[in-house]
Amino acid sequence: MADEPTSPLTKDQHDSVGASYASGTEAGTSISIRRFFVANPDTPVRVINAAGLVVTPGFIDLHAHGQSIPADAARIVELALKEIVIGLGFALSIACLFAAVDAAGSMIDTQMGFNFGSLINPVDNTQSGSISQLYSMVGILVFIVIDGQAWVIRGLSRTYELVPMLSMPSIGKLTAAVSSAFAGIFGAALEVAAPVLLALVLTDVAFGVVSRVVPQLNIFAVGFPAKIIVGLLVVAAALPFMGSWFYDQLQRSVETGLAGIGVG
Repeated sequence: MADEPTSPLTKDQHDSVGASYASGTEAGTSISIRRFFVANPDTPVRVINAAGLVVTPGFIDLHAHGQSIPADAARIVELALKEIVIGLGFALSIACLFAAVDAAGSMIDTQMGFNFGSLINPVDNTQSGSISQLYSMVGILVFIVIDGQAWVIRGLSRTYELVPMLSMPSIGKLTAAVSSAFAGIFGAALEVAAPVLLALVLTDVAFGVVSRVVPQLNIFAVGFPAKIIVGLLVVAAALPFMGSWFYDQLQRSVETGLAGIGVG
């Protein structure tokens, strides 16, 4: 049998690009099948007749990075709970961003009168107004467009560097980070809703002046549809600027989540 062609990549490099390994035995002979996905298309591939053989996935050592995995069941459960707590703390910092977007829509709904006809929000299955649902859907759309999932995955991978597998996190730092994320919800919501709220407040002031000048005018009959028109126009004008704001806030949320994760 001819020698296997030399690959420009080492075994670890093949692992990093997704190469697969399998092994089979025939009369005590070990056969290695490699490079199901060849990284270099110029490298020739050898074909082996595996008829009548048992092909099984190859077993490689776990990437423990020099750490010994405990065999005690209680210790394993403790470490699993630790990973859940860290994941929840990091996820809450991201969830607060979407809560801020939803809160901004709720503020606008209240001023425009859309809260009188609340609907079920498909994002979190709660009752909310039309503008709140619009902002929630736009927030998810922007999250996907700016590859927010990649930010979250990189943040999660960073948590394993901040808190190694056999270490425990600092509950005080984690609690402080979560509290800081919750405290910033109202401020972030106000940043999103401020243009619309300002326009609606000025509209109310204008109709207040008109009601003093023309007392015979039914302000409620005229003001309600006028506020809806003004609010929708300002929402349409402000939505294009939401992408850059969401990008900055997502970066800040990831940083806040990672800032609260550390070895205790």
